[in-house]
Amino acid sequence: MKNFLIILLTLPLLTFGQDVDRYFESIRNSRVELTAFFNQMPKGGDLHHHFSGSVYAETYINYIVQKDLYLNRRTYDIKETVQSDTDYVRISKLQNPYFSFYKQKLLEKWSVKDYNNVSQPSDKLFFSTFPSFDIAHKNTLDEGLLEIKERARIENVSYIETMFTRITCDVDVNLPDPFNIALRQQQKERDYKGTENTLEAIYGSLDKTVLEVCASKFNQELQERHDRLRIDDSTFLLRYQNYVLRLIDDPTQVFKDIIVAFESAAKSSLVVGVNIVGAEDDEVSMKDYWLHMQMFKFCHNKYPDVKYAMHAGELTLGIVKPEELSWHVNAAVFEAGASRIGHGVDLAYEKESPRLLSYMKEQKIPIEINLSSNEFILKVRNDEHPLILYKNAGVPIVIATDDAGVLRSNMTHQYVLLASRYSGLSYSEIKQIVLNSIRFSFIEEPAIRKSLLADLERRFKVFELSLPLGARRMQ
Repeated sequence: MKNFLIILLTLPLLTFGQDVDRYFESIRNSRVELTAFFNQMPKGGDLHHHFSGSVYAETYINYIVQKDLYLNRRTYDIKETVQSDTDYVRISKLQNPYFSFYKQKLLEKWSVKDYNNVSQPSDKLFFSTFPSFDIAHKNTLDEGLLEIKERARIENVSYIETMFTRITCDVDVNLPDPFNIALRQQQKERDYKGTENTLEAIYGSLDKTVLEVCASKFNQELQERHDRLRIDDSTFLLRYQNYVLRLIDDPTQVFKDIIVAFESAAKSSLVVGVNIVGAEDDEVSMKDYWLHMQMFKFCHNKYPDVKYAMHAGELTLGIVKPEELSWHVNAAVFEAGASRIGHGVDLAYEKESPRLLSYMKEQKIPIEINLSSNEFILKVRNDEHPLILYKNAGVPIVIATDDAGVLRSNMTHQYVLLASRYSGLSYSEIKQIVLNSIRFSFIEEPAIRKSLLADLERRFKVFELSLPLGARRMQ
């Protein structure tokens, strides 16, 4: 009798869940209905999120207009001051219709808006946007944080883990040149022990007090800004990843930056992880990729409690030589020990990919999928994307925006792409992907993670009860 009652009590819930799945399948082929559906659906967290690239270009344009900066009418570069260059003119001198023309050109230079697939390679356009709007970005940090929070609130996103700003620690650390020479040679020979010894020697030569001061100053300023803007509230939480640039052609400098990033993350409750950024196919990135992995491994041993994600495998056939596609994700997972992998697009080309996938599943190393980004930068979409390989292998998946401002996208659009391109994914599976975005976040406090998950479950109940299930069944 007791078992019978349990079945009766469970049956309505099972039927309701099946109704939601059926409703979702009934709208799968309608992009507008999918958009309306996902716009309302709770989307949990955005774990692969570059702050500067997530602010829309209009915000940066508003800043240069307010400050009346100088615009180059030929290259559309921006400067705060100029000498006697006749190509530059103050923004206030550009009356309509001229200003509208230049605004459009800035939108095209600072984002993918109206990209024509002809004027320059898409990946070059994407990565060139960041230095182009840097003057505006570094002076609109407050506005940008409030913008992404408000957009998250509207989109029903409850958590963002953003790669905010690079920690600057521009001090003379008096490192001798032979360190770089040794590291280059050891990388060439794949000398693991020699590299570890050299990194230990560099670490011992650094003035830890100076690096700690840099990290502490960054943490204090970040905490002050975060608190002053009241970023966290009952509906939204923001945490930060420190990042280092992989484009610097100076291994000791990169290593110093990684140490400072780890030091900051170890001492701040707001900074929950570390990452490495920059075009993976850049000449320096490719040349020093193995070396950078060893640096992260070294810092993990010094700071075992600091988590880190890794941009790895943001490559595809034609961008680099085929043999370069075979090892980047492997190195990030097995050598660097990354807690999460960002992109991982070259998976099908990775050496012993079944072993790699099995390990990622067993160790619960999620893959951060960035559909719009991978399509624009790498021209990889639909069944060319390895998402289905990760899914079938049981690797945890999270969906992220990457750079929503540059890509003119948002989180809703990522889920529309996910549902419309991969019909094998049910609503129930997509719901689990959303829950993954909190489960596999780098949030340190168990109570906060538990609270976010409980809130997400509550939001799903409200959302699912709002769906017109009965009306759809009668059609």
